[in-house]
Amino acid sequence: MKKLFLLILFISLITSCKSKKTENTAVIIESSKVETIKKNRAFDLGTRLLESCNTSKFKPFSNEEATEKVIQNATPDKISLTCQKIRQRNGKFNYIKLLDVTYLKESEEYIFRYNIDYEKKYFMRELIVTINKENKVSAISTREIKPKPM
Repeated sequence: MKKLFLLILFISLITSCKSKKTENTAVIIESSKVETIKKNRAFDLGTRLLESCNTSKFKPFSNEEATEKVIQNATPDKISLTCQKIRQRNGKFNYIKLLDVTYLKESEEYIFRYNIDYEKKYFMRELIVTINKENKVSAISTREIKPKPM
C-alpha cells in the first residue's frame, strides 16, 4: 500500500511540473504585409531625423506624426548633441535600408529596423523606429552594432 501511494505521488508530481508553452508575442513579418502608411511613416521620419545631422536643421515632429513623448524627447538641442557624436565617429549620413519588421501582438506595434549607411564604414549603426496602432512614431532610436568575431 505504501509503494502504491508513493507511485501515485510520484506520477502526480511529474505531471504537475510540466512546463507550459508560452505564446510568442513578437513576430518578424515580411515588409510587404505591413500597411504602406506605416512603412512610409517609419522611413520618412527616420530619414528626416538622420538628414538633420547633415544639414543641422531639424523640423520638429507634429502631433499627427509622433506621440507626445517622442515630440518632447526630440528637441533640437538633444538631436544636435547626438548628431555631433555620431558625425564625428561615422561621418555623413547617406541612406537607410530596411532590415526587418517585427510585430508586437500585445501592444499592436510595429518595430522597423534599418541599417544606417554612413560615409565612414568603421562602425555600423542601426535605426529602430516603433509605430503604434494610431500610425504614430512611439519610439525612435539608434544603436551601434557590435562587429561579429571571426
